[in-house]
Amino acid sequence: MPVLVDLQKVSVTRSDRVLFEDLSLSVNDGERVGIVGINGTGKSTLLRVLAGLERPEFGEVRRGRGTRVGYLDQDPQLEKGTVKDVVGPGWEADALLERLGMGPLADRDVGELSGGQAKRVALASVLASPAELLVFDEPTNHIDLATVIWLERRLLEFRGGLVVGSHDRRLLDRVTTKLVELDRGRAYVHEGGYGSYLEARIEREERAALAESTRRNLARRELAWLRRGAPARSRKPQARIDAALQIVQGRAVAPARAGELELSFGTPRLGDKVLDCSGLGYRYAPDAPAVLSGVELSLDRRERLAIVGANGSGKSTLLELLSGRLTPSAGQVEVGTTAVIGYYDQHGADLDPDARVRDLVAGPTRAPGAPEDIALMERFWFTGELPFARAGTLSGGERRRLQLLLVLAERPNVLLLDEPTNDLDLDTLRGLEEFFEDWPGALVVVSHDQTFLERTTDRVIALDAGGRATAVAGGLAGWIAGIERPVASTLAPSRAAGRSAGGGRSAPTAPGTPRSASTLGRLLRESEKEMSRLTRKREELSEALGQASGHEELARVGSALAALQEELGSAEARWLALAEEDESRR
Repeated sequence: MPVLVDLQKVSVTRSDRVLFEDLSLSVNDGERVGIVGINGTGKSTLLRVLAGLERPEFGEVRRGRGTRVGYLDQDPQLEKGTVKDVVGPGWEADALLERLGMGPLADRDVGELSGGQAKRVALASVLASPAELLVFDEPTNHIDLATVIWLERRLLEFRGGLVVGSHDRRLLDRVTTKLVELDRGRAYVHEGGYGSYLEARIEREERAALAESTRRNLARRELAWLRRGAPARSRKPQARIDAALQIVQGRAVAPARAGELELSFGTPRLGDKVLDCSGLGYRYAPDAPAVLSGVELSLDRRERLAIVGANGSGKSTLLELLSGRLTPSAGQVEVGTTAVIGYYDQHGADLDPDARVRDLVAGPTRAPGAPEDIALMERFWFTGELPFARAGTLSGGERRRLQLLLVLAERPNVLLLDEPTNDLDLDTLRGLEEFFEDWPGALVVVSHDQTFLERTTDRVIALDAGGRATAVAGGLAGWIAGIERPVASTLAPSRAAGRSAGGGRSAPTAPGTPRSASTLGRLLRESEKEMSRLTRKREELSEALGQASGHEELARVGSALAALQEELGSAEARWLALAEEDESRR
Protein backbone atom coordinates (compact mmCIF):
# COMPACT_ATOMS: atom_id res chain seq x y z
CA MET A 1 0.00 0.00 0.00
CA PRO A 2 1.27 3.52 -0.75
CA VAL A 3 2.73 5.42 2.19
CA LEU A 4 0.81 8.66 2.82
CA VAL A 5 3.00 10.06 5.62
CA ASP A 6 6.10 8.68 7.33
CA LEU A 7 7.67 9.97 10.57
CA GLN A 8 11.23 8.93 11.40
CA LYS A 9 12.65 9.58 14.90
CA VAL A 10 10.50 12.68 15.37
CA SER A 11 10.75 14.65 18.65
CA VAL A 12 8.71 17.59 19.95
CA THR A 13 9.34 19.37 23.25
CA ARG A 14 7.76 22.14 25.28
CA SER A 15 9.44 24.42 27.76
CA ASP A 16 8.56 22.19 30.72
CA ARG A 17 8.55 18.68 29.24
CA VAL A 18 9.13 16.36 26.32
CA LEU A 19 5.91 15.56 24.48
CA PHE A 20 7.39 12.68 22.47
CA GLU A 21 10.82 11.75 21.17
CA ASP A 22 12.27 9.33 18.61
CA LEU A 23 8.77 8.58 17.37
CA SER A 24 8.60 6.61 14.13
CA LEU A 25 5.21 6.07 12.54
CA SER A 26 3.91 5.40 9.03
CA VAL A 27 0.34 5.80 7.81
CA ASN A 28 -0.45 3.86 4.66
CA ASP A 29 -3.34 4.19 2.26
CA GLY A 30 -6.38 2.49 3.81
CA GLU A 31 -4.85 2.37 7.29
CA ARG A 32 -6.81 3.61 10.31
CA VAL A 33 -4.82 4.90 13.27
CA GLY A 34 -6.07 6.21 16.63
CA ILE A 35 -4.05 8.51 18.91
CA VAL A 36 -4.66 8.20 22.67
CA GLY A 37 -3.06 9.40 25.91
CA ILE A 38 -3.86 11.47 28.97
CA ASN A 39 -4.33 15.23 28.68
CA GLY A 40 -1.12 17.09 27.92
CA THR A 41 0.84 14.20 26.35
CA GLY A 42 0.93 15.79 22.89
CA LYS A 43 -1.92 14.13 20.97
CA SER A 44 -3.00 17.32 19.21
CA THR A 45 0.62 18.22 18.46
CA LEU A 46 1.26 14.84 16.86
CA LEU A 47 -1.88 15.21 14.74
CA ARG A 48 -0.70 18.62 13.53
CA VAL A 49 2.71 17.15 12.65
CA LEU A 50 1.02 14.38 10.67
CA ALA A 51 -1.16 16.94 8.89
CA GLY A 52 1.87 19.08 7.98
CA LEU A 53 0.79 22.06 10.10
CA GLU A 54 3.67 21.85 12.59
CA ARG A 55 7.30 20.89 12.17
CA PRO A 56 9.08 18.79 14.79
CA GLU A 57 12.34 20.01 16.36
CA PHE A 58 14.08 16.76 15.41
CA GLY A 59 13.44 13.95 12.97
CA GLU A 60 12.17 13.65 9.44
CA VAL A 61 8.68 13.79 7.98
CA ARG A 62 8.14 12.36 4.48
CA ARG A 63 4.90 12.52 2.53
CA GLY A 64 3.56 10.51 -0.38
CA ARG A 65 3.57 12.30 -3.70
CA GLY A 66 0.27 14.07 -4.34
CA THR A 67 -1.20 13.21 -0.92
CA ARG A 68 -4.00 15.61 -0.03
CA VAL A 69 -4.74 16.00 3.68
CA GLY A 70 -8.07 16.88 5.29
CA TYR A 71 -7.49 18.20 8.81
CA LEU A 72 -10.11 18.84 11.50
CA ASP A 73 -8.84 20.85 14.45
CA GLN A 74 -10.16 20.36 17.96
CA ASP A 75 -11.07 24.07 18.05
CA PRO A 76 -11.23 25.06 14.37
CA GLN A 77 -10.59 28.60 13.17
CA LEU A 78 -12.75 29.19 10.11
CA GLU A 79 -11.94 31.50 7.22
CA LYS A 80 -14.05 34.65 6.89
CA GLY A 81 -17.33 34.50 5.04
CA THR A 82 -20.63 32.68 5.28
CA VAL A 83 -21.09 29.05 6.24
CA LYS A 84 -21.69 28.21 2.59
CA ASP A 85 -18.51 30.05 1.55
CA VAL A 86 -16.42 28.01 3.99
CA VAL A 87 -17.85 24.61 3.05
CA GLY A 88 -17.90 25.29 -0.69
CA PRO A 89 -20.33 24.70 -3.56
CA GLY A 90 -21.93 21.51 -4.77
CA TRP A 91 -24.69 19.09 -3.77
CA GLU A 92 -22.44 17.11 -1.44
CA ALA A 93 -21.52 20.23 0.54
CA ASP A 94 -25.22 21.13 0.83
CA ALA A 95 -26.08 17.58 1.93
CA LEU A 96 -23.34 17.58 4.57
CA LEU A 97 -24.54 20.89 6.01
CA GLU A 98 -28.08 19.53 6.23
CA ARG A 99 -26.90 16.29 7.85
CA LEU A 100 -24.89 18.21 10.44
CA GLY A 101 -27.81 20.51 11.25
CA MET A 102 -26.24 23.59 9.68
CA GLY A 103 -28.38 23.84 6.52
CA PRO A 104 -30.64 26.61 7.90
CA LEU A 105 -27.51 28.64 8.77
CA ALA A 106 -25.85 28.34 5.35
CA ASP A 107 -26.00 32.11 4.78
CA ARG A 108 -24.89 33.12 8.28
CA ASP A 109 -21.48 34.73 8.81
CA VAL A 110 -19.14 32.28 10.52
CA GLY A 111 -18.13 34.98 13.01
CA GLU A 112 -21.60 34.66 14.56
CA LEU A 113 -21.39 30.90 15.16
CA SER A 114 -20.97 29.18 18.51
CA GLY A 115 -18.00 26.87 19.10
CA GLY A 116 -20.13 23.79 18.46
CA GLN A 117 -21.58 25.21 15.26
CA ALA A 118 -18.10 26.14 14.02
CA LYS A 119 -16.93 22.56 14.68
CA ARG A 120 -19.75 21.16 12.56
CA VAL A 121 -19.06 23.60 9.73
CA ALA A 122 -15.37 22.63 9.81
CA LEU A 123 -16.32 18.94 9.72
CA ALA A 124 -18.57 19.51 6.71
CA SER A 125 -15.79 21.44 4.96
CA VAL A 126 -13.25 18.63 5.47
CA LEU A 127 -15.62 15.87 4.36
CA ALA A 128 -16.66 17.83 1.27
CA SER A 129 -13.06 18.24 0.07
CA PRO A 130 -11.12 15.48 -1.74
CA ALA A 131 -8.35 13.94 0.38
CA GLU A 132 -6.27 10.78 0.57
CA LEU A 133 -5.54 11.28 4.29
CA LEU A 134 -7.94 12.48 6.98
CA VAL A 135 -6.52 13.74 10.30
CA PHE A 136 -9.21 14.42 12.91
CA ASP A 137 -8.75 15.89 16.41
CA GLU A 138 -11.72 15.04 18.69
CA PRO A 139 -14.23 14.89 15.82
CA THR A 140 -17.21 13.92 18.01
CA ASN A 141 -17.08 16.95 20.32
CA HIS A 142 -20.13 19.23 19.95
CA ILE A 143 -22.15 16.88 17.75
CA ASP A 144 -25.15 14.84 18.86
CA LEU A 145 -25.20 11.07 19.26
CA ALA A 146 -27.18 10.44 16.06
CA THR A 147 -24.58 12.41 14.09
CA VAL A 148 -21.76 10.51 15.81
CA ILE A 149 -23.29 7.24 14.60
CA TRP A 150 -23.57 8.70 11.09
CA LEU A 151 -19.95 9.88 11.23
CA GLU A 152 -18.78 6.39 12.21
CA ARG A 153 -20.39 4.96 9.07
CA ARG A 154 -18.95 7.75 6.95
CA LEU A 155 -15.42 7.09 8.20
CA LEU A 156 -15.83 3.34 7.75
CA GLU A 157 -16.72 3.97 4.10
CA PHE A 158 -13.67 6.21 3.56
CA ARG A 159 -11.04 4.32 1.56
CA GLY A 160 -8.00 6.51 2.24
CA GLY A 161 -5.84 6.82 5.36
CA LEU A 162 -7.35 7.95 8.64
CA VAL A 163 -5.74 9.27 11.83
CA VAL A 164 -8.07 10.24 14.67
CA GLY A 165 -7.34 11.55 18.15
CA SER A 166 -10.38 10.89 20.32
CA HIS A 167 -11.65 9.96 23.77
CA ASP A 168 -14.70 8.26 22.21
CA ARG A 169 -14.06 4.57 22.88
CA ARG A 170 -16.80 3.30 20.60
CA LEU A 171 -15.47 5.41 17.73
CA LEU A 172 -11.92 4.16 18.34
CA ASP A 173 -13.03 0.55 18.47
CA ARG A 174 -15.17 0.79 15.35
CA VAL A 175 -13.04 2.83 12.95
CA THR A 176 -9.40 2.20 13.94
CA THR A 177 -7.15 -0.84 13.45
CA LYS A 178 -4.06 0.52 15.21
CA LEU A 179 -3.64 2.74 18.27
CA VAL A 180 -0.68 4.93 19.16
CA GLU A 181 -0.46 5.68 22.89
CA LEU A 182 1.56 8.69 24.05
CA ASP A 183 2.85 8.32 27.59
CA ARG A 184 5.53 10.47 29.28
CA GLY A 185 7.50 11.24 26.14
CA ARG A 186 7.29 7.76 24.66
CA ALA A 187 4.98 6.27 22.05
CA TYR A 188 3.59 2.73 22.10
CA VAL A 189 1.94 1.21 19.05
CA HIS A 190 -0.88 -1.30 19.59
CA GLU A 191 -2.35 -3.36 16.76
CA GLY A 192 -6.12 -3.55 17.00
CA GLY A 193 -8.76 -1.27 18.50
CA TYR A 194 -9.42 0.16 21.94
CA GLY A 195 -9.61 -3.27 23.62
CA SER A 196 -6.15 -4.23 22.33
CA TYR A 197 -4.73 -0.97 23.64
CA LEU A 198 -6.15 -1.59 27.13
CA GLU A 199 -4.78 -5.13 27.22
CA ALA A 200 -1.30 -4.03 26.11
CA ARG A 201 -1.24 -1.17 28.58
CA ILE A 202 -2.13 -3.45 31.49
CA GLU A 203 0.63 -5.85 30.47
CA ARG A 204 3.15 -3.00 30.24
CA GLU A 205 2.24 -1.70 33.70
CA GLU A 206 2.50 -5.22 35.16
CA ARG A 207 5.97 -5.63 33.62
CA ALA A 208 7.01 -2.26 35.06
CA ALA A 209 5.79 -3.29 38.52
CA LEU A 210 7.70 -6.58 38.29
CA ALA A 211 10.86 -4.77 37.15
CA GLU A 212 10.58 -2.33 40.05
CA SER A 213 10.14 -5.18 42.52
CA THR A 214 13.26 -6.86 41.11
CA ARG A 215 15.20 -3.59 41.32
CA ARG A 216 14.22 -3.09 44.96
CA ASN A 217 15.32 -6.62 45.93
CA LEU A 218 18.62 -6.15 44.14
CA ALA A 219 19.09 -2.79 45.85
CA ARG A 220 18.57 -4.37 49.27
CA ARG A 221 21.19 -7.04 48.56
CA GLU A 222 23.69 -4.52 47.24
CA LEU A 223 23.10 -2.21 50.18
CA ALA A 224 23.75 -5.07 52.62
CA TRP A 225 26.94 -5.87 50.70
CA LEU A 226 28.10 -2.25 50.95
CA ARG A 227 27.50 -2.18 54.71
CA ARG A 228 29.78 -5.13 55.56
CA GLY A 229 32.38 -2.77 56.83
CA ALA A 230 35.19 -0.52 55.58
CA PRO A 231 37.98 -3.16 55.47
CA ALA A 232 35.91 -5.50 53.33
CA ARG A 233 34.63 -2.70 51.17
CA SER A 234 38.16 -1.35 50.50
CA ARG A 235 39.08 -4.56 48.67
CA LYS A 236 35.97 -4.54 46.45
CA PRO A 237 36.34 -3.38 42.84
CA GLN A 238 35.37 0.26 42.39
CA ALA A 239 33.16 -0.65 39.41
CA ARG A 240 31.11 -2.95 41.64
CA ILE A 241 30.74 -0.19 44.25
CA ASP A 242 29.63 2.30 41.57
CA ALA A 243 27.10 -0.19 40.21
CA ALA A 244 25.71 -0.85 43.67
CA LEU A 245 25.32 2.85 44.38
CA GLN A 246 23.54 3.32 41.07
CA ILE A 247 21.03 0.60 41.95
CA VAL A 248 20.45 1.96 45.45
CA GLN A 249 19.99 5.53 44.22
CA GLY A 250 17.86 4.53 41.24
CA ARG A 251 14.15 5.20 41.11
CA ALA A 252 11.23 3.62 39.36
CA VAL A 253 9.78 5.46 36.41
CA ALA A 254 7.24 7.90 37.85
CA PRO A 255 3.66 7.16 36.85
CA ALA A 256 1.96 9.55 34.47
CA ARG A 257 -0.46 10.32 37.30
CA ALA A 258 -0.34 9.43 40.96
CA GLY A 259 -2.98 6.81 41.62
CA GLU A 260 -6.53 6.59 40.33
CA LEU A 261 -9.03 9.43 40.11
CA GLU A 262 -10.55 9.42 43.61
CA LEU A 263 -14.04 10.89 43.71
CA SER A 264 -15.45 9.72 47.06
CA PHE A 265 -16.70 12.96 48.63
CA GLY A 266 -19.66 11.79 50.67
CA THR A 267 -23.17 12.67 49.58
CA PRO A 268 -25.99 14.01 51.79
CA ARG A 269 -29.08 11.82 51.98
CA LEU A 270 -31.69 12.47 49.30
CA GLY A 271 -35.38 12.30 50.22
CA ASP A 272 -38.22 10.77 48.23
CA LYS A 273 -38.96 13.99 46.35
CA VAL A 274 -36.04 14.92 44.12
CA LEU A 275 -37.15 17.06 41.21
CA ASP A 276 -40.48 17.31 39.32
CA CYS A 277 -41.33 19.21 36.13
CA SER A 278 -44.88 19.84 34.95
CA GLY A 279 -45.85 21.53 31.68
CA LEU A 280 -42.30 22.88 31.38
CA GLY A 281 -41.66 25.19 28.44
CA TYR A 282 -39.10 27.77 27.42
CA ARG A 283 -38.70 30.56 24.85
CA TYR A 284 -35.64 32.76 24.58
CA ALA A 285 -37.90 35.70 23.68
CA PRO A 286 -41.68 36.21 23.97
CA ASP A 287 -42.15 36.07 20.20
CA ALA A 288 -39.51 33.35 19.59
CA PRO A 289 -40.46 29.74 18.85
CA ALA A 290 -40.62 27.39 21.83
CA VAL A 291 -37.37 25.55 22.54
CA LEU A 292 -39.16 23.25 25.00
CA SER A 293 -42.86 22.59 25.30
CA GLY A 294 -44.98 20.65 27.79
CA VAL A 295 -42.12 18.68 29.35
CA GLU A 296 -43.25 16.32 32.14
CA LEU A 297 -40.42 14.79 34.14
CA SER A 298 -39.97 13.28 37.58
CA LEU A 299 -36.63 12.09 38.94
CA ASP A 300 -36.14 9.14 41.27
CA ARG A 301 -33.54 9.46 44.05
CA ARG A 302 -31.38 6.84 42.30
CA GLU A 303 -32.16 8.20 38.84
CA ARG A 304 -29.84 7.39 35.93
CA LEU A 305 -31.37 9.41 33.09
CA ALA A 306 -29.98 10.15 29.63
CA ILE A 307 -31.39 13.03 27.57
CA VAL A 308 -30.90 12.60 23.82
CA GLY A 309 -31.88 14.51 20.72
CA ALA A 310 -30.49 16.39 17.77
CA ASN A 311 -28.32 19.49 18.11
CA GLY A 312 -30.60 22.43 18.89
CA SER A 313 -33.43 20.30 20.31
CA GLY A 314 -33.09 21.92 23.76
CA LYS A 315 -31.04 19.39 25.76
CA SER A 316 -28.75 21.98 27.35
CA THR A 317 -31.69 24.35 27.86
CA LEU A 318 -33.52 21.63 29.80
CA LEU A 319 -30.50 21.16 32.10
CA GLU A 320 -30.31 24.94 32.61
CA LEU A 321 -33.96 24.91 33.68
CA LEU A 322 -33.47 21.95 36.02
CA SER A 323 -30.44 23.63 37.60
CA GLY A 324 -32.29 26.91 38.17
CA ARG A 325 -30.05 28.95 35.90
CA LEU A 326 -33.02 29.68 33.62
CA THR A 327 -36.59 30.55 34.59
CA PRO A 328 -39.29 28.62 32.69
CA SER A 329 -41.52 30.47 30.24
CA ALA A 330 -44.27 27.97 31.08
CA GLY A 331 -44.83 25.34 33.75
CA GLN A 332 -42.64 24.88 36.77
CA VAL A 333 -39.73 22.96 38.29
CA GLU A 334 -40.17 21.76 41.88
CA VAL A 335 -37.02 20.80 43.77
CA GLY A 336 -37.13 18.58 46.86
CA THR A 337 -36.03 20.10 50.16
CA THR A 338 -33.11 17.66 50.50
CA ALA A 339 -31.88 18.02 46.90
CA VAL A 340 -28.46 19.62 46.42
CA ILE A 341 -27.99 20.20 42.70
CA GLY A 342 -24.57 20.20 41.04
CA TYR A 343 -24.42 21.37 37.42
CA TYR A 344 -21.48 20.47 35.19
CA ASP A 345 -22.07 22.65 32.14
CA GLN A 346 -20.74 22.12 28.66
CA HIS A 347 -18.36 25.06 28.43
CA GLY A 348 -17.13 25.80 31.94
CA ALA A 349 -18.15 29.41 31.41
CA ASP A 350 -18.23 30.12 35.17
CA LEU A 351 -14.45 29.85 35.50
CA ASP A 352 -12.70 33.20 35.75
CA PRO A 353 -9.83 32.91 33.23
CA ASP A 354 -7.59 35.13 35.40
CA ALA A 355 -8.16 33.19 38.62
CA ARG A 356 -5.57 30.67 39.78
CA VAL A 357 -6.58 27.07 40.33
CA ARG A 358 -5.85 27.18 44.07
CA ASP A 359 -7.96 30.35 44.48
CA LEU A 360 -10.93 28.77 42.69
CA VAL A 361 -10.70 25.67 44.88
CA ALA A 362 -10.55 27.75 48.07
CA GLY A 363 -13.55 29.85 47.02
CA PRO A 364 -14.33 33.41 48.07
CA THR A 365 -14.50 32.78 51.82
CA ARG A 366 -11.25 30.91 52.57
CA ALA A 367 -7.55 31.57 52.11
CA PRO A 368 -5.94 29.42 49.40
CA GLY A 369 -3.44 26.68 50.21
CA ALA A 370 -5.23 24.98 53.09
CA PRO A 371 -4.16 21.33 53.62
CA GLU A 372 -7.61 20.02 52.71
CA ASP A 373 -7.55 22.03 49.47
CA ILE A 374 -4.11 20.71 48.57
CA ALA A 375 -5.33 17.15 49.18
CA LEU A 376 -8.40 17.82 47.04
CA MET A 377 -6.29 19.14 44.15
CA GLU A 378 -3.97 16.15 44.36
CA ARG A 379 -6.97 13.82 44.03
CA PHE A 380 -7.70 15.47 40.69
CA TRP A 381 -4.04 15.45 39.58
CA PHE A 382 -3.49 19.20 40.09
CA THR A 383 0.08 18.97 41.35
CA GLY A 384 3.41 20.70 40.73
CA GLU A 385 2.86 24.10 39.14
CA LEU A 386 -0.75 23.46 38.12
CA PRO A 387 -2.34 24.82 41.36
CA PHE A 388 -0.73 28.19 40.59
CA ALA A 389 -1.77 28.23 36.92
CA ARG A 390 -4.51 30.60 35.79
CA ALA A 391 -7.69 28.97 34.56
CA GLY A 392 -7.34 30.64 31.15
CA THR A 393 -3.99 28.91 30.54
CA LEU A 394 -5.19 25.37 31.27
CA SER A 395 -5.69 22.86 28.50
CA GLY A 396 -9.24 21.86 27.60
CA GLY A 397 -8.96 18.64 29.58
CA GLU A 398 -7.43 20.35 32.62
CA ARG A 399 -10.14 23.00 32.60
CA ARG A 400 -12.88 20.37 32.46
CA ARG A 401 -11.21 18.40 35.25
CA LEU A 402 -11.08 21.55 37.39
CA GLN A 403 -14.74 22.18 36.68
CA LEU A 404 -15.56 18.63 37.79
CA LEU A 405 -13.53 19.12 40.97
CA LEU A 406 -15.43 22.31 41.85
CA VAL A 407 -18.84 20.74 41.20
CA LEU A 408 -18.20 17.56 43.24
CA ALA A 409 -16.56 19.53 46.06
CA GLU A 410 -20.01 21.02 46.78
CA ARG A 411 -21.16 17.46 47.66
CA PRO A 412 -24.30 17.42 45.50
CA ASN A 413 -26.80 14.57 45.56
CA VAL A 414 -28.31 15.51 42.18
CA LEU A 415 -25.86 15.83 39.29
CA LEU A 416 -26.67 17.39 35.93
CA LEU A 417 -23.93 16.68 33.38
CA ASP A 418 -23.85 18.45 30.01
CA GLU A 419 -21.43 16.73 27.62
CA PRO A 420 -19.14 15.59 30.45
CA THR A 421 -16.84 13.59 28.14
CA ASN A 422 -15.69 16.57 26.07
CA ASP A 423 -11.92 17.03 26.44
CA LEU A 424 -11.56 14.47 29.25
CA ASP A 425 -9.02 11.72 28.64
CA LEU A 426 -9.81 8.01 28.82
CA ASP A 427 -8.43 7.51 32.35
CA THR A 428 -10.66 10.27 33.73
CA LEU A 429 -13.70 8.88 31.90
CA ARG A 430 -13.17 5.42 33.36
CA GLY A 431 -12.82 6.94 36.83
CA LEU A 432 -16.09 8.84 36.39
CA GLU A 433 -17.93 5.72 35.25
CA GLU A 434 -16.70 3.73 38.25
CA PHE A 435 -17.72 6.57 40.56
CA PHE A 436 -21.30 6.55 39.28
CA GLU A 437 -21.56 2.76 39.72
CA ASP A 438 -22.12 3.18 43.48
CA TRP A 439 -22.92 6.89 43.82
CA PRO A 440 -26.18 7.16 45.81
CA GLY A 441 -27.56 10.33 44.17
CA ALA A 442 -29.62 11.13 41.07
CA LEU A 443 -27.85 11.56 37.74
CA VAL A 444 -29.02 13.29 34.53
CA VAL A 445 -26.66 13.18 31.53
CA VAL A 446 -26.57 14.84 28.12
CA SER A 447 -23.79 13.26 26.06
CA HIS A 448 -22.82 12.16 22.56
CA ASP A 449 -20.61 9.40 24.00
CA GLN A 450 -22.49 6.13 23.61
CA THR A 451 -20.11 4.15 25.83
CA PHE A 452 -20.45 6.66 28.68
CA LEU A 453 -24.25 6.67 28.42
CA GLU A 454 -24.41 2.87 28.34
CA ARG A 455 -22.31 2.60 31.49
CA THR A 456 -23.90 5.38 33.54
CA THR A 457 -27.61 5.56 32.58
CA ASP A 458 -30.54 3.16 32.30
CA ARG A 459 -33.46 5.43 31.29
CA VAL A 460 -33.74 7.67 28.23
CA ILE A 461 -35.93 10.57 27.19
CA ALA A 462 -35.67 12.05 23.70
CA LEU A 463 -36.33 15.66 22.72
CA ASP A 464 -37.81 16.24 19.27
CA ALA A 465 -37.62 19.28 16.99
CA GLY A 466 -40.72 20.76 18.66
CA GLY A 467 -39.13 20.64 22.11
CA ARG A 468 -41.33 17.80 23.35
CA ALA A 469 -39.91 15.07 25.60
CA THR A 470 -40.76 11.40 25.04
CA ALA A 471 -39.71 8.37 27.08
CA VAL A 472 -37.81 5.88 24.90
CA ALA A 473 -38.79 2.22 25.17
CA GLY A 474 -35.73 0.00 25.29
CA GLY A 475 -33.43 2.68 26.68
CA LEU A 476 -30.40 3.81 24.74
CA ALA A 477 -30.27 0.67 22.62
CA GLY A 478 -33.90 1.20 21.60
CA TRP A 479 -33.27 4.81 20.62
CA ILE A 480 -30.19 3.94 18.57
CA ALA A 481 -32.10 1.15 16.83
CA GLY A 482 -34.66 3.73 15.78
CA ILE A 483 -31.89 5.86 14.27
CA GLU A 484 -30.08 3.11 12.44
CA ARG A 485 -33.14 1.43 10.90
CA PRO A 486 -36.44 2.67 9.46
CA VAL A 487 -39.20 2.75 12.05
CA ALA A 488 -41.00 -0.22 10.51
CA SER A 489 -37.97 -2.44 10.81
CA THR A 490 -37.59 -1.75 14.53
CA LEU A 491 -40.73 -3.77 15.24
CA ALA A 492 -40.10 -7.25 16.57
CA PRO A 493 -41.40 -9.93 14.18
CA SER A 494 -44.12 -10.99 16.61
CA ARG A 495 -45.35 -7.44 17.00
CA ALA A 496 -45.20 -6.61 13.30
CA ALA A 497 -47.11 -9.81 12.46
CA GLY A 498 -49.88 -8.76 14.81
CA ARG A 499 -50.83 -5.74 12.70
CA SER A 500 -53.66 -6.06 10.23
CA ALA A 501 -53.61 -4.71 6.70
CA GLY A 502 -55.73 -1.82 7.90
CA GLY A 503 -53.18 -0.85 10.51
CA GLY A 504 -54.99 -2.22 13.55
CA ARG A 505 -53.07 -3.26 16.63
CA SER A 506 -52.67 -6.80 17.85
CA ALA A 507 -54.46 -7.97 20.95
CA PRO A 508 -52.51 -7.94 24.21
CA THR A 509 -50.58 -11.14 24.79
CA ALA A 510 -50.72 -10.96 28.58
CA PRO A 511 -53.76 -12.79 29.97
CA GLY A 512 -55.87 -11.64 32.89
CA THR A 513 -56.80 -8.15 34.06
CA PRO A 514 -55.00 -5.39 32.08
CA ARG A 515 -52.42 -3.52 34.11
CA SER A 516 -52.52 0.25 34.56
CA ALA A 517 -50.31 2.60 32.58
CA SER A 518 -48.32 3.54 35.69
CA THR A 519 -47.72 -0.12 36.57
CA LEU A 520 -46.61 -0.93 33.03
CA GLY A 521 -44.35 2.10 32.99
CA ARG A 522 -42.70 1.05 36.23
CA LEU A 523 -42.25 -2.53 35.05
CA LEU A 524 -40.79 -1.36 31.73
CA ARG A 525 -38.28 0.90 33.51
CA GLU A 526 -37.25 -1.93 35.83
CA SER A 527 -36.88 -4.27 32.87
CA GLU A 528 -34.76 -1.73 30.99
CA LYS A 529 -32.51 -1.28 34.01
CA GLU A 530 -32.09 -5.04 34.27
CA MET A 531 -31.15 -5.30 30.58
CA SER A 532 -28.63 -2.47 30.99
CA ARG A 533 -27.09 -4.19 34.02
CA LEU A 534 -26.83 -7.52 32.21
CA THR A 535 -25.41 -5.86 29.09
CA ARG A 536 -22.65 -4.20 31.14
CA LYS A 537 -21.90 -7.55 32.83
CA ARG A 538 -21.73 -9.24 29.41
CA GLU A 539 -19.17 -6.65 28.26
CA GLU A 540 -17.06 -7.33 31.36
CA LEU A 541 -17.17 -11.10 30.80
CA SER A 542 -16.35 -10.68 27.11
CA GLU A 543 -13.26 -8.67 28.03
CA ALA A 544 -12.34 -11.28 30.64
CA LEU A 545 -12.72 -14.05 28.05
CA GLY A 546 -10.30 -12.26 25.74
CA GLN A 547 -7.73 -11.98 28.55
CA ALA A 548 -8.20 -15.50 29.95
CA SER A 549 -5.24 -17.87 29.92
CA GLY A 550 -5.41 -21.62 30.38
CA HIS A 551 -8.19 -24.06 29.61
CA GLU A 552 -9.76 -23.96 33.08
CA GLU A 553 -10.14 -20.19 33.13
CA LEU A 554 -11.43 -20.15 29.55
CA ALA A 555 -14.03 -22.78 30.43
CA ARG A 556 -15.12 -20.95 33.58
CA VAL A 557 -15.50 -17.54 31.92
CA GLY A 558 -17.10 -19.07 28.83
CA SER A 559 -19.71 -20.88 30.93
CA ALA A 560 -20.49 -17.69 32.86
CA LEU A 561 -20.83 -15.77 29.59
CA ALA A 562 -23.18 -18.39 28.12
CA ALA A 563 -25.36 -18.34 31.25
CA LEU A 564 -25.44 -14.54 31.23
CA GLN A 565 -26.39 -14.48 27.54
CA GLU A 566 -29.33 -16.78 28.32
CA GLU A 567 -30.36 -14.53 31.22
CA LEU A 568 -30.14 -11.45 28.98
CA GLY A 569 -32.28 -13.19 26.36
CA SER A 570 -34.95 -13.89 28.99
CA ALA A 571 -34.83 -10.25 30.16
CA GLU A 572 -35.25 -9.03 26.58
CA ALA A 573 -38.24 -11.38 26.12
CA ARG A 574 -39.85 -10.00 29.29
CA TRP A 575 -39.31 -6.44 28.10
CA LEU A 576 -40.79 -7.26 24.69
CA ALA A 577 -43.91 -8.76 26.30
CA LEU A 578 -44.34 -5.68 28.51
CA ALA A 579 -43.79 -3.33 25.58
CA GLU A 580 -46.38 -5.21 23.50
CA GLU A 581 -48.87 -5.08 26.36
CA ASP A 582 -48.22 -1.35 26.78
CA GLU A 583 -48.70 -0.75 23.05
CA SER A 584 -51.90 -2.77 22.88
CA ARG A 585 -53.58 -0.86 25.70
CA ARG A 586 -53.06 2.56 24.06
